[in-house]
Amino acid sequence: MYLPYRRVALGYRLAMTILIAIGIARLSGLFGDGPQVVQLLFFTTQSNILCLVWAVLLVLRTVRDLRADGPRGWSSPSPRFGAAVMMAITVTMLIYLVVLVPQTFTQGSGYTPFTVTDNLVHIITPCLTIGDWLLFVPKGRLRWYDPPLWVLIPYAYAVFAFTWHGFGGDFGPGQAYPYPFLDVDRLGVGGVAAWLIGLTVVLMAVGYLYVMIDRLLGRVSFPRPHEHASV
Repeated sequence: MYLPYRRVALGYRLAMTILIAIGIARLSGLFGDGPQVVQLLFFTTQSNILCLVWAVLLVLRTVRDLRADGPRGWSSPSPRFGAAVMMAITVTMLIYLVVLVPQTFTQGSGYTPFTVTDNLVHIITPCLTIGDWLLFVPKGRLRWYDPPLWVLIPYAYAVFAFTWHGFGGDFGPGQAYPYPFLDVDRLGVGGVAAWLIGLTVVLMAVGYLYVMIDRLLGRVSFPRPHEHASV
């Protein structure tokens, strides 16, 4: 089930691209005192950049299909890869809402959550990416072995973060680790491992929820004009 209207999809995806780009620009300090290159080291920024690249690809594919096949149908380079991008940015949203914001309130830090920038990169971008998948991508394409593959994305980031730290890099003045649950100095190896196992269980559950939604909506899909194969 999806909306087979490419013009509507194109308008949505153009707006999505602009909002994601604004969020990344604000997060990177381009609207403030100058670029903050250190922000590129965080999963939040990297996942938002991934969404921006994907949004641009969606726009280009939609424009191409509009010209070649007309205004009805769907347009995506790959529904399964799009779901992987959706899962990556879902990780960003869940970590922010479930881990970082509660810890901010309980620890009484000076950081203020839910600013415009925070909302753009942690909430609006994920919702726009999920919305695109729900509205404009045909269902029934995901596989039951996809969620374990999706989880490899945040694990790859964890490897990057520990490698960066191991070579003496930091994530800002006095910040040795990008996120509190990766702080081996404070939590120890066992504590970090427990966090990663717990997060993996949650993310796998969310991933399989996406697959179940995909399967359920796929059962009520109707044949659409100009269907084309993509994996």
